[in-house]
Amino acid sequence: MASYTIQEINDVLQGELIGNTSLKIEGPEQLQTAKDNQITFIGSAKYLKYWAESKACAAIINDNLNIETGENRALIKVKNADLAMAKILELFNPPPPVFDIDIHPTAVIHETATISKGCKIGANCYIGKDVELGEGVILYPNVCVFDETTIGNYTTVWSGTVIRERCIVGSHCIFHTNVSIGADGFGYRPSDDGRGLTKIPQIGNVIIGHYVEIGANSCVDRAKFSATIVGDGCKIDNLVQIAHNSIMGRFCIMAGHSGLAGSVTLGDGVIIGGSASIKDHTTIHSGATVGAGSGVVGDVEAGKTVLGYPAQDARDMLKQWVVMRKLAKQ
Repeated sequence: MASYTIQEINDVLQGELIGNTSLKIEGPEQLQTAKDNQITFIGSAKYLKYWAESKACAAIINDNLNIETGENRALIKVKNADLAMAKILELFNPPPPVFDIDIHPTAVIHETATISKGCKIGANCYIGKDVELGEGVILYPNVCVFDETTIGNYTTVWSGTVIRERCIVGSHCIFHTNVSIGADGFGYRPSDDGRGLTKIPQIGNVIIGHYVEIGANSCVDRAKFSATIVGDGCKIDNLVQIAHNSIMGRFCIMAGHSGLAGSVTLGDGVIIGGSASIKDHTTIHSGATVGAGSGVVGDVEAGKTVLGYPAQDARDMLKQWVVMRKLAKQ
């Protein structure tokens, strides 16, 4: 198990070290449950009250906060405790599962597939016709990559994920367990005789940029024609639906249980809160935020925050909620 002195940790963070502790730090933990050989984090004044009772020997805190260190305890002041926490978690991050051999003998790899150097392919994977894997791609057991798909360098795909035919995946992406890329878009119309539904063929594909991370059990559907696009740096939580022909700009965030209907367009840096739903053919412009649980039925201006169902300007919606609460008390 890795352990570090407080000075070694501060060498990584380059913060302001206040006080000292002789204890070796063996991991990070939240304030209330930390042990005496662990370091904790305080990013807000509302958590200061827990420091006195915490057993942690050290804390990383925002530089605008002030508390006493205590005996054999230390503080590291930084500009942003959350970002510092990410660095500390990386220090203590255990190694990923081990591949005893680079390509497991139970993997089925089509003879036309191109497997670049440094790739690792786990047990029971399937690699289809004319698939191209870039350098250092990791496919954990039971991943399927279908025909004519391309995956860029150093992308990691966890078990149970299926990447359908003709999709294009960038480099340095991470797909967590049971992600679906390129399943058919949801397209049906009433049949001519009125007795059923006619399936609309979905002949497009999915294009995913670089440094994209997609959480477990999320789906990105292929386009009816052209492509469903997820831009560089997007981060998608678990259980998210991205429907056919939607286009996400760069560095968008979608929280769990949120969803885009067909042909939605997101600009750069859009944030979609948990369980929010976006109507088809809607455009949410760059820098906008959609609050959790909201239902967006019309375009959203750049930089605007919307909330509620149907979603509207967050300030207006909060005023409405205040008025409704007052009426309920009358």
